[in-house]
Amino acid sequence: MLDMKVAREVFDASDDFTVGIEEEFQILDPATLELTQRFEDLHRAAQADPVLAAAVAGELISSEVEIRSGKGAAFTDAVAQQREARVALFRLAAEQGIRLGAAGAHPWSAWQDQRIIDTEHYRRVEEGLKYVAWRNNTFSLHVHVGIRGADRAIAVCDRLRSVLPELLALSANSPFLDGRDSGLHSVRSQIFTKSFPRCGIPDAFGDWRTYGDFVDFLVSTGSIVEHTQLWWSVRPHHSFGTVEFRICDAQSSAEDSTALAGLITACIAQAALDYDDGIRPEPLPGRYLEENFWRAIRFGMAGALIDFDSATEFDARAIPERLLEWTGPAREVLGGIEPRVSEENGAMRQRAVGDIREAFRREIELTEQTYAREEVAT
Repeated sequence: MLDMKVAREVFDASDDFTVGIEEEFQILDPATLELTQRFEDLHRAAQADPVLAAAVAGELISSEVEIRSGKGAAFTDAVAQQREARVALFRLAAEQGIRLGAAGAHPWSAWQDQRIIDTEHYRRVEEGLKYVAWRNNTFSLHVHVGIRGADRAIAVCDRLRSVLPELLALSANSPFLDGRDSGLHSVRSQIFTKSFPRCGIPDAFGDWRTYGDFVDFLVSTGSIVEHTQLWWSVRPHHSFGTVEFRICDAQSSAEDSTALAGLITACIAQAALDYDDGIRPEPLPGRYLEENFWRAIRFGMAGALIDFDSATEFDARAIPERLLEWTGPAREVLGGIEPRVSEENGAMRQRAVGDIREAFRREIELTEQTYAREEVAT
């Protein structure tokens, strides 16, 4: 199931800077806004829809649904495909008497009430992880970007390790859990990224051979049987020949999700362009990056992160400007992507409301007003 030679061939034949977008949504009871286990109903109905039949997928629990853009030749293509899927999904959900939410975690629905979907992959996840899988009622945004060359893909993943906390802080959208304010900006990261094995910020591998040796070790020691059990926040995807970026909370606003996906795409492309130009910074040890990772989880955009070049702190509100400046060349190569990212993340917006249930209700309305009513054309 894990042939590293074949995986290398996939990357060596991959096309640069193709894009795929994956967005996860909460399936909600329209009256109570509780998580409700209706994925199977949605999935069954989606098979009759020409857009959703290929776009809808399951993701761990029956109260969650994912839509996938598929492979876009460029970022604009992926966005157009995803917008079409968004509109179709929200229309179908309404027909099924379901509401959909987009945030990193549900503020009060109990994990004990959720059921893991019945697929071979998720049966394996549940059997291997038990409580860790049961507790993981989380929702995120993933972006895939095609990278040609296996060694180059590993170099891109290595370079992006230091960017992961910055984009987490920008995307943090899960302040509430179990009916109370967690005090965190991304409780999703705490219950998923900090709990799953082989998750969070990976080691720097340097090249494909070193990475492959570690994967072979995991297989030979009975630790994994498929590459998707490598749950790192950035990883090479063996089947697609992409670098997959997985750190971000789901976004309540479609505009925020699209802007974040654009910035992620630009970061991945810039890392590849830097590698091509011989710009290859020495990877930082994980113990340093973990300091920024924790700050992003706890304080999001309301705190300070560490600039490791100068060994000083900087205001997290500077993250958009810093990343836009770094990715300028890549954004031009990608066709002039200009993501409109905010200095305020979703956690700050939710917490400002004061009441948890009212904050969540407003987030659901924002989701419906933006994802469900988008113009499909870009």
